[in-house]
Amino acid sequence: MSDFILSRKGSAGFVRRGLRLAAVTGAGACVLLIGLLVLLMPGVALEASLKGLSVWWEVLFPALFPFFVLSEVLLGFGIVHLAAALLDPLMRPLFRIPGAGGFVLALSFGAGYPIGARLTSRLMEQNLLSRGEGERLVAMTTTSDPIFLIGAVCLGFFGRLDIVPVLAAAHYGGAMLLGLLLRWRKDEPEPEERSRQAPDNPALRDETGLRASRLGIGRVKQAILAMHEARMADGRPFGIVLNQAVKSSLALMIVVGGLVVCFSATLQLLLHSGLLLPLKHAIVLVLQTVGLEPGLAGAFVQGAFEVTLGNAASAAGAGPGGIPAALIDRVAVASFVLAWAGLSVHAQVAGLMGRTGWRYGPFARARLLHAGISVALVYLLWPWLYAA
Repeated sequence: MSDFILSRKGSAGFVRRGLRLAAVTGAGACVLLIGLLVLLMPGVALEASLKGLSVWWEVLFPALFPFFVLSEVLLGFGIVHLAAALLDPLMRPLFRIPGAGGFVLALSFGAGYPIGARLTSRLMEQNLLSRGEGERLVAMTTTSDPIFLIGAVCLGFFGRLDIVPVLAAAHYGGAMLLGLLLRWRKDEPEPEERSRQAPDNPALRDETGLRASRLGIGRVKQAILAMHEARMADGRPFGIVLNQAVKSSLALMIVVGGLVVCFSATLQLLLHSGLLLPLKHAIVLVLQTVGLEPGLAGAFVQGAFEVTLGNAASAAGAGPGGIPAALIDRVAVASFVLAWAGLSVHAQVAGLMGRTGWRYGPFARARLLHAGISVALVYLLWPWLYAA
């Protein structure tokens, strides 16, 4: 029996090594292919790179950089411990995540991707979240910011303000429903034990909660006490906290910009080379099966790589004779693209979460689930939230 178990473990390890080798080989082949396409179509690569750089500088930098700096400063001042004590009674029953996740949820809904991954990775590095909690939190908080959803998508691409309630409710409501669904997911054991200091841990109760109860103070004062102790433990003056926040945020914005430019160029090279035609034809068949316009396939293809280009294509999605498809169908596709977020955002999240033991597979499945929920919510909420 023991020999059988050992052989099963050995074969499982062999399969895992084979899959890793196949993944590395496939990634290397893709890099070589993109490099060859750049040599064959340098003009396309340059134009797409400039377009991606424009999107980063004009849209992403002003939208994300202040939030990156703000989040670093707030972490340095112990605000996360304040949120952890106040929000734990809400976050833990609903999402099976410590109260510190409420801080991430609030900032991510306001700032958009990839701020949720940035904050989640910081909390995991501080041992305030386990790997399973971090994976579920970053899946729920990878959302668009309201400025991009309203200003760029609804007004910029669609030219309509009346679709904001539907698209916003589908996107953010879908994220909340995703969090509720993921709370039932069984977290796999972590590679190594992590000592957490969530608000319900004995260590933290002994240090802050127990002392607060002895003093007879309420939850709000207990939260303020926890924030004060975290600030004292950090010990950095405000000037140093701000300086380091700006430096780290600038470095992160450069990484984000590089990924946006890279995926923008990659998408245009693959489109011009015709290598994405099989994928587009497959999506056309799926759309025809469910009764949607085949002209929307281009939005799915572009949105798979980059969220901005995908939303622009969904707004212009055409039906027979070049006439735009039904508005509800185009909004549904835009909702799908916003929730999926594009491989560019996936790469940003992977870069930020890479040192935490985070796994990409559950994240990708969660993005598809969020996308499906968002599309369903568009069709369900359309009669009530869209005023024709």
